[in-house]
Amino acid sequence: MPHHLRSGLSTSPPCRQGVGHRRGRQLFTIRKPLLAAAGALLLTGCQYNVLSPQGWVGEQQRDLLIISTLLMLIVIVPVLFMSVYFPLKYRADRENTSDYDPEFEHSNKLEAVVWGVPILIIVALGYYTAVYTHRLDPYRPLDYLDAGEPIEVQAVSLDWKWLFIYPELGVASVNELAIPAGRPVNFSLTSSTVMNTLSIPALGGMVYSMAGMETKLHLIADSEGTYEGRSAHYSGPGFAGMVFETMSMNEDEFNGWVENLRAEGQPLTADSYLALEAPTMNDPVSYYSSVEDGLFDRIVGLCVAEGKVCMSDMMMSDMHGGGGLAGIADGAAYSHDRERAIDGFGRSIDLPAVEWHGGHGEDAGEEGHDGHEAHDMQDDAGHGSHEDARLTAPATLPHAHGAAEEKDMN
Repeated sequence: MPHHLRSGLSTSPPCRQGVGHRRGRQLFTIRKPLLAAAGALLLTGCQYNVLSPQGWVGEQQRDLLIISTLLMLIVIVPVLFMSVYFPLKYRADRENTSDYDPEFEHSNKLEAVVWGVPILIIVALGYYTAVYTHRLDPYRPLDYLDAGEPIEVQAVSLDWKWLFIYPELGVASVNELAIPAGRPVNFSLTSSTVMNTLSIPALGGMVYSMAGMETKLHLIADSEGTYEGRSAHYSGPGFAGMVFETMSMNEDEFNGWVENLRAEGQPLTADSYLALEAPTMNDPVSYYSSVEDGLFDRIVGLCVAEGKVCMSDMMMSDMHGGGGLAGIADGAAYSHDRERAIDGFGRSIDLPAVEWHGGHGEDAGEEGHDGHEAHDMQDDAGHGSHEDARLTAPATLPHAHGAAEEKDMN
């Protein structure tokens, strides 16, 4: 047989190889969406705490989610069905066209369905939303559950860790929350810097913590267990490590945990709090055996550092007209954010000191104004009296507790 004919007959194996190659490409095409779905499932972490809650609040929120979903499916399922059924039934090449009616204009039955069903769904959604919104108000205590004496927890979001203070027990912990099972937990929330969110999905909803403000949240764990808690609001480069374990214990275990804090922890004072407040990432669990009196109130007032004016005193001063030009020299006492400035990597930034000039001492003379002249200028502008101008809190006031008395004396 000639060589060129033998070459032609040898094309069969490459053909079989081509068929196999095409089959492989088809299988790969099918596998891609399956792999994508599997990857998406793995990225979720396979945690379904919202649909499997461990507390009364979480159960109520799950029920509302399910009710709302079922009500909306009343519309969604028929629409999905009709989006397939009608194009097939009324396609142009169908054989039976006896149902074609070019004179059709109106149908009372269709109008009743199109308008009636959505109205009923909206009414039902509105009813359940109103009921559950009142029932699950985060500021509403859970004392009506008759679940025992509540425990108070003061939670402070720091950069990037959580501080939990137990005011009734006089202890505190960082990045670990212990609660007795079956007893309501009354949270008081605030932040040292930016806005954050306390979230324990297995127990219920979440509430923001904000600097200079105190917010409330009430939760309860029905059974013992360990549940993940975290910040649910992005707050900077250390946000991913801002997690903690919520340990729900029986009474004996909880009391033992408290005694362990008292034995192993360090005192939480104003100075140790300011050291803890410095930005750090992925902090380990730490304990405090005692808590300085009134510390949480000073954290809320942004006046833990010595010489800072608390928010309540600042607002009182503003209500009486402020300090006028004479109060400019006390500006450092009102500053809070400059000492906590950070860069994009979470590192502290040392900003240059601000020279405050105003109506006190040598600074006032250099600017050409003494205290009386500044007060007179304020009076001429119609902004207040001499007494109002003196209500500014000088930098010598240590914190809110001393500032209020000083103002009264003035």
